[in-house]
Amino acid sequence: GIENLDSSIRQTMTKVVLVATSATSLQGHDTGLWIEELAAPYYEFKKAGYEIVISSPAGGPIPIDKNSMGEGFFTDAAKQFMHDGEAVGQLCHSTKLDSIDFASVDAIFCCGGHGTCVDFHDNATLKSAIETMYAADKVVSAVCHGPMALPQCNKPDGTPLVQGKVVAAFKDSEEIAVALQDKVPFMLESKMKELGAKYESADDWNSKCCVDGNLVTGQNPQSSEACAAAVISILS
Repeated sequence: GIENLDSSIRQTMTKVVLVATSATSLQGHDTGLWIEELAAPYYEFKKAGYEIVISSPAGGPIPIDKNSMGEGFFTDAAKQFMHDGEAVGQLCHSTKLDSIDFASVDAIFCCGGHGTCVDFHDNATLKSAIETMYAADKVVSAVCHGPMALPQCNKPDGTPLVQGKVVAAFKDSEEIAVALQDKVPFMLESKMKELGAKYESADDWNSKCCVDGNLVTGQNPQSSEACAAAVISILS
Protein backbone atom coordinates (compact mmCIF):
# COMPACT_ATOMS: atom_id res chain seq x y z
CA GLY A 1 0.00 0.00 0.00
CA ILE A 2 1.76 3.09 1.31
CA GLU A 3 5.27 1.86 0.38
CA ASN A 4 4.23 1.40 -3.26
CA LEU A 5 2.66 4.83 -3.33
CA ASP A 6 5.83 6.25 -1.79
CA SER A 7 8.10 4.66 -4.39
CA SER A 8 5.86 5.69 -7.30
CA ILE A 9 5.88 9.29 -6.07
CA ARG A 10 9.67 9.09 -5.81
CA GLN A 11 9.92 7.81 -9.39
CA THR A 12 8.24 10.98 -10.67
CA MET A 13 10.23 13.33 -8.43
CA THR A 14 13.25 15.17 -9.77
CA LYS A 15 16.29 13.46 -8.28
CA VAL A 16 19.52 15.25 -7.41
CA VAL A 17 22.69 13.63 -6.09
CA LEU A 18 24.87 15.87 -3.92
CA VAL A 19 28.44 14.54 -3.89
CA ALA A 20 30.69 15.37 -0.95
CA THR A 21 34.22 14.28 -0.10
CA SER A 22 35.15 11.37 2.17
CA ALA A 23 38.69 12.70 2.70
CA THR A 24 39.70 14.08 6.10
CA SER A 25 43.19 15.28 5.29
CA LEU A 26 45.06 16.96 2.42
CA GLN A 27 48.79 16.35 2.90
CA GLY A 28 48.55 16.81 6.66
CA HIS A 29 46.01 19.66 6.50
CA ASP A 30 42.77 18.69 8.30
CA THR A 31 39.93 19.19 5.88
CA GLY A 32 36.76 17.63 4.48
CA LEU A 33 33.52 19.08 3.15
CA TRP A 34 32.88 22.84 3.17
CA ILE A 35 29.49 22.46 4.88
CA GLU A 36 27.87 25.56 3.35
CA GLU A 37 28.37 24.17 -0.15
CA LEU A 38 26.20 21.17 0.70
CA ALA A 39 23.75 22.88 3.07
CA ALA A 40 22.74 25.77 0.78
CA PRO A 41 21.97 23.58 -2.28
CA TYR A 42 20.29 20.99 -0.02
CA TYR A 43 17.68 23.50 1.13
CA GLU A 44 17.26 25.08 -2.32
CA PHE A 45 16.60 21.63 -3.82
CA LYS A 46 14.33 20.68 -0.91
CA LYS A 47 12.26 23.84 -1.45
CA ALA A 48 11.98 22.87 -5.12
CA GLY A 49 10.50 19.53 -4.04
CA TYR A 50 13.36 17.35 -5.27
CA GLU A 51 14.43 13.98 -3.97
CA ILE A 52 17.97 14.51 -2.62
CA VAL A 53 20.63 11.86 -2.20
CA ILE A 54 23.77 12.82 -0.25
CA SER A 55 26.65 10.69 -1.48
CA SER A 56 30.41 10.35 -1.13
CA PRO A 57 33.20 8.22 -2.61
CA ALA A 58 33.50 6.02 0.51
CA GLY A 59 29.90 6.24 1.74
CA GLY A 60 29.09 6.68 5.45
CA PRO A 61 30.04 9.72 7.53
CA ILE A 62 31.25 12.81 5.67
CA PRO A 63 33.96 14.87 7.45
CA ILE A 64 33.38 18.61 7.81
CA ASP A 65 36.20 21.14 7.52
CA LYS A 66 36.03 23.05 10.83
CA ASN A 67 36.94 26.29 9.04
CA SER A 68 33.60 26.14 7.21
CA MET A 69 31.94 26.58 10.61
CA GLY A 70 34.13 29.58 11.42
CA GLU A 71 33.16 33.22 11.82
CA GLY A 72 31.78 34.66 8.58
CA PHE A 73 31.60 31.27 6.85
CA PHE A 74 28.99 29.48 8.99
CA THR A 75 25.93 30.70 7.12
CA ASP A 76 22.27 30.47 8.14
CA ALA A 77 21.74 27.50 5.80
CA ALA A 78 24.76 25.72 7.30
CA LYS A 79 23.53 26.39 10.86
CA GLN A 80 20.05 25.15 9.95
CA PHE A 81 21.57 22.00 8.43
CA MET A 82 23.63 21.19 11.53
CA HIS A 83 20.44 21.37 13.65
CA ASP A 84 18.36 19.33 11.21
CA GLY A 85 18.17 15.67 12.26
CA GLU A 86 17.18 14.34 8.86
CA ALA A 87 19.93 16.33 7.10
CA VAL A 88 22.65 15.35 9.58
CA GLY A 89 21.41 11.76 9.37
CA GLN A 90 22.01 11.78 5.61
CA LEU A 91 25.40 13.42 6.09
CA CYS A 92 26.46 10.74 8.58
CA HIS A 93 25.10 7.87 6.48
CA SER A 94 25.91 9.05 2.98
CA THR A 95 25.26 6.76 0.03
CA LYS A 96 28.37 5.28 -1.55
CA LEU A 97 28.84 6.81 -4.99
CA ASP A 98 29.33 3.51 -6.81
CA SER A 99 25.98 2.17 -5.56
CA ILE A 100 23.97 4.88 -7.37
CA ASP A 101 22.29 4.21 -10.71
CA PHE A 102 22.82 7.53 -12.45
CA ALA A 103 20.28 6.63 -15.16
CA SER A 104 17.58 7.60 -12.62
CA VAL A 105 19.26 10.88 -11.64
CA ASP A 106 18.42 14.32 -13.10
CA ALA A 107 21.34 16.33 -11.73
CA ILE A 108 24.66 15.78 -9.99
CA PHE A 109 26.05 18.55 -7.76
CA CYS A 110 29.66 18.31 -6.58
CA CYS A 111 30.20 20.18 -3.31
CA GLY A 112 33.58 21.61 -2.40
CA GLY A 113 35.98 21.63 0.52
CA HIS A 114 39.65 20.74 0.19
CA GLY A 115 38.87 17.05 0.77
CA THR A 116 37.88 16.95 -2.91
CA CYS A 117 41.54 17.60 -3.74
CA VAL A 118 42.17 14.08 -2.43
CA ASP A 119 39.24 11.97 -3.66
CA PHE A 120 37.50 13.81 -6.55
CA HIS A 121 40.24 14.64 -9.07
CA ASP A 122 41.27 11.06 -9.87
CA ASN A 123 38.13 9.05 -9.20
CA ALA A 124 36.91 6.59 -11.84
CA THR A 125 33.42 6.30 -10.30
CA LEU A 126 32.86 10.05 -10.20
CA LYS A 127 34.35 10.45 -13.69
CA SER A 128 31.97 7.81 -15.05
CA ALA A 129 28.95 9.35 -13.26
CA ILE A 130 29.68 12.83 -14.64
CA GLU A 131 30.40 11.58 -18.17
CA THR A 132 27.19 9.49 -18.14
CA MET A 133 25.13 12.45 -16.92
CA TYR A 134 26.72 14.83 -19.44
CA ALA A 135 26.22 12.46 -22.37
CA ALA A 136 22.55 11.99 -21.41
CA ASP A 137 21.93 15.78 -21.34
CA LYS A 138 21.43 15.71 -17.58
CA VAL A 139 22.67 18.54 -15.35
CA VAL A 140 26.29 18.47 -14.16
CA SER A 141 27.08 21.04 -11.48
CA ALA A 142 30.03 21.76 -9.19
CA VAL A 143 31.02 24.60 -6.88
CA CYS A 144 34.31 25.88 -5.43
CA HIS A 145 36.58 22.78 -5.21
CA GLY A 146 33.77 20.52 -6.47
CA PRO A 147 35.09 21.19 -10.02
CA MET A 148 38.16 19.11 -9.03
CA ALA A 149 35.99 16.29 -10.43
CA LEU A 150 35.79 17.83 -13.92
CA PRO A 151 39.31 17.88 -15.49
CA GLN A 152 39.43 14.04 -15.65
CA CYS A 153 36.11 13.94 -17.55
CA ASN A 154 35.67 13.79 -21.31
CA LYS A 155 32.85 14.52 -23.71
CA PRO A 156 31.53 11.53 -25.70
CA ASP A 157 33.95 12.51 -28.53
CA GLY A 158 36.95 12.07 -26.20
CA THR A 159 37.83 15.76 -25.82
CA PRO A 160 38.00 17.29 -22.31
CA LEU A 161 34.52 17.95 -20.94
CA VAL A 162 35.39 21.54 -20.00
CA GLN A 163 37.07 22.36 -23.33
CA GLY A 164 35.32 25.31 -24.95
CA LYS A 165 32.93 25.60 -21.99
CA VAL A 166 32.41 28.72 -19.89
CA VAL A 167 33.31 27.64 -16.35
CA ALA A 168 33.97 28.98 -12.87
CA ALA A 169 35.95 27.25 -10.12
CA PHE A 170 38.07 28.18 -7.10
CA LYS A 171 40.38 30.94 -8.25
CA ASP A 172 44.18 30.66 -8.07
CA SER A 173 44.34 33.90 -6.05
CA GLU A 174 41.84 32.41 -3.56
CA GLU A 175 43.93 29.23 -3.28
CA ILE A 176 47.00 31.37 -2.53
CA ALA A 177 44.96 33.40 0.00
CA VAL A 178 44.22 30.21 1.97
CA ALA A 179 47.88 29.15 1.57
CA LEU A 180 47.11 25.69 0.18
CA GLN A 181 48.53 26.25 -3.31
CA ASP A 182 51.38 23.81 -2.57
CA LYS A 183 49.13 21.06 -1.20
CA VAL A 184 46.49 20.82 -3.94
CA PRO A 185 47.10 18.42 -6.88
CA PHE A 186 46.59 21.37 -9.25
CA MET A 187 45.18 24.88 -9.14
CA LEU A 188 41.71 24.84 -10.62
CA GLU A 189 41.81 28.10 -12.58
CA SER A 190 45.14 27.17 -14.23
CA LYS A 191 43.97 23.62 -14.96
CA MET A 192 40.69 24.77 -16.53
CA LYS A 193 42.53 27.21 -18.80
CA GLU A 194 45.09 24.54 -19.72
CA LEU A 195 42.23 22.25 -20.82
CA GLY A 196 40.80 24.94 -23.07
CA ALA A 197 37.90 26.04 -20.87
CA LYS A 198 36.70 29.64 -20.98
CA TYR A 199 37.37 30.34 -17.32
CA GLU A 200 35.53 33.29 -15.77
CA SER A 201 35.72 34.70 -12.25
CA ALA A 202 34.57 37.45 -9.94
CA ASP A 203 36.78 39.18 -7.37
CA ASP A 204 38.00 36.86 -4.60
CA TRP A 205 35.19 35.65 -2.31
CA ASN A 206 32.43 37.12 -4.51
CA SER A 207 29.70 35.03 -6.08
CA LYS A 208 30.28 33.78 -9.64
CA CYS A 209 28.17 31.12 -11.29
CA CYS A 210 28.63 30.07 -14.93
CA VAL A 211 26.03 28.20 -16.96
CA ASP A 212 26.99 26.64 -20.29
CA GLY A 213 24.29 24.32 -21.58
CA ASN A 214 23.73 21.79 -18.78
CA LEU A 215 27.07 22.49 -17.10
CA VAL A 216 26.80 24.71 -14.01
CA THR A 217 29.92 25.77 -12.11
CA GLY A 218 30.63 28.17 -9.25
CA GLN A 219 33.76 29.86 -8.00
CA ASN A 220 33.62 29.67 -4.20
CA PRO A 221 31.37 29.20 -1.14
CA GLN A 222 29.69 32.51 -1.97
CA SER A 223 28.45 30.96 -5.25
CA SER A 224 26.66 27.83 -4.03
CA GLU A 225 23.16 29.30 -3.80
CA ALA A 226 23.47 30.83 -7.27
CA CYS A 227 24.60 27.45 -8.63
CA ALA A 228 21.68 25.64 -7.00
CA ALA A 229 19.28 28.25 -8.44
CA ALA A 230 20.82 27.76 -11.90
CA VAL A 231 20.36 23.99 -11.64
CA ILE A 232 16.71 24.47 -10.64
CA SER A 233 16.08 26.81 -13.55
CA ILE A 234 17.48 24.26 -16.02
CA LEU A 235 15.34 21.49 -14.49
CA SER A 236 12.18 23.62 -14.40
